[in-house]
Amino acid sequence: MTNPIHILVIDDEPQILRALRTILTAKQFKVSTADRGEIGLAIAATEQPDLIVLDMSLPDMEGIQVCREIRAWSKTPIIILSVRDSEKDKVAALDAGADDYLTKPFGIEEFLARIRVSLRHKIQSDGGTRHSLVHAGNIEVDLNAFVAKKDNVEISLTVTEFKLLAYLASHAGRVLTHQTILSNVWDPAESDKIEYLRVYMRQLRKKLELDPEQPKILTTEPGVGYRFNADE
Repeated sequence: MTNPIHILVIDDEPQILRALRTILTAKQFKVSTADRGEIGLAIAATEQPDLIVLDMSLPDMEGIQVCREIRAWSKTPIIILSVRDSEKDKVAALDAGADDYLTKPFGIEEFLARIRVSLRHKIQSDGGTRHSLVHAGNIEVDLNAFVAKKDNVEISLTVTEFKLLAYLASHAGRVLTHQTILSNVWDPAESDKIEYLRVYMRQLRKKLELDPEQPKILTTEPGVGYRFNADE
């Protein structure tokens, strides 16, 4: 029998801890909890959970600081929970190394879906099989063959367009900040040229989306970045 997936929840609200423990335990996860940042850091270091759910505001330290300290030695997926909904807070959390960001209150099904996405990335980063084919509706992106298809017909993409699409698709389900995308697809020196990125996103949407004005695959997190929505 395989060991259950271990999730650490760091949050100072007792009702949130109780609710998430109940929900996650019902889904057969092993759950540890902490109501302070220092305790959470100690559990993360000693028990090495498979995924961490982290509140932005803690009584002894900011969640951003906890995230940075964990990221200094671990690639464990981190999902931020917060009542803060500002673009600045979301960008700060994602740039600090968080894998995703959910604003309270949130839906349970969305929460569980974000966990599934983050765990898939962990499996891949741990050396599991990397899925070379990423599907989103009628779109197929072959990361190994450098080909994208729509309704099984190859889409004509420039080298930069495919590089951008491949980067987004390889991180499907995650919000990627403008700076992260620009630094990885282009160059760190280009990380402030957001309008440049927007031009390429508009071009990709025209080629991929059924309605480029209301995209379903390449969606925007306003003021933060973009997300590639792959099929489950």
